Amino acid sequence: MAMPSALSSRPWDAVFPNTTTAAWTNGSVPETPLFYLFARLDEELHATFPSLWLALMVVHGTIFLAGLFLNGLALYVFCCRTRAKTPSVTISINLVVTDLLVGLSLPTRFAVFYGARGCLHCAFPHVLGYFLNMHCSILFLTCICVDRYLAIVQPEGSHRWRQPACAKAVCVFVWLAAGVVTLSVLGVKTGGRSCCRVFALTVLEFLLPLLVISVFTGRIMCALSRPGLVRQGRQRRMRAMQLLLTVLVIFLVCFTPFHARQVTVALWPNVPYHTSLVAYHVAVTLSSLNSCMDPIVYCFITSGFQATVQGLFYQRGEEFKPSTMDMVSMHKSTKGSAPFTSSAPVLTPSPSL
Repeated sequence: MAMPSALSSRPWDAVFPNTTTAAWTNGSVPETPLFYLFARLDEELHATFPSLWLALMVVHGTIFLAGLFLNGLALYVFCCRTRAKTPSVTISINLVVTDLLVGLSLPTRFAVFYGARGCLHCAFPHVLGYFLNMHCSILFLTCICVDRYLAIVQPEGSHRWRQPACAKAVCVFVWLAAGVVTLSVLGVKTGGRSCCRVFALTVLEFLLPLLVISVFTGRIMCALSRPGLVRQGRQRRMRAMQLLLTVLVIFLVCFTPFHARQVTVALWPNVPYHTSLVAYHVAVTLSSLNSCMDPIVYCFITSGFQATVQGLFYQRGEEFKPSTMDMVSMHKSTKGSAPFTSSAPVLTPSPSL
């Protein structure tokens, strides 16, 4: 399918003539890095479907405002109102930062489109930031699910690994891994064996995390079915299962369409160009929606997150303190763990958090 002639006069074509059309319609064309294609797709949609482009920009603007408010509130609660910096809280803070960066990349997208159209150097920060934070979100959500599983189902065996230093090291690793994957994706060139590289990266940074979350969700469901669970234990495991199910929904709604579209285009390069173009923008919009859905996950991180948020609006000056169900004293005697007492001067998180 040939591109509309109206697109031939754009400044992109002086640098990369006919690359987008050829890349999506013929696998034998000169190779072009995916970054160049992603950087110009806003302009392609505006020229081909201006009404759809305007509608998606309105949606993106709404996502930006909602995500900025929700994640700004979550960051304040975790950093200023949460006393116990458990591994889940540490990872959640990093996830909030990634969601804020996704939201803040949207104004950059508008600025590039209206003020620097056709400039690859100007488009690079937005494209890099969007993909980097999408990959970070996937990995951080996976880390939160693994931590919740270990804390609820295997609290004793995982205590050594669920320490603040380990959580910080995991966060650093996630940022580095997401950066490597992002640069790899943007550097993949169309044509040749690009389908193999795209599929390998999709397995690594999407299908594998999705498999991990699915397996742990099933295992927590099995743990909930065991007889003899006391009310407190059942409530905490139920909360962990709700968290994992929420993350599964986020993966299916926000991340699956984008990766499915990438694999489809890589495996079948003759997909109609307009179909591929619309699918890309719809998938990107759904992926950005992740920044508004992640705050639902935070409600299951600690038992007091919702109460703390409500307190910010109804009772000024209230500070979040983890509930006794989620806290125990870390002081241990030679004979075993000392009982929890409310007179302890500082409450420290237990492995169950």
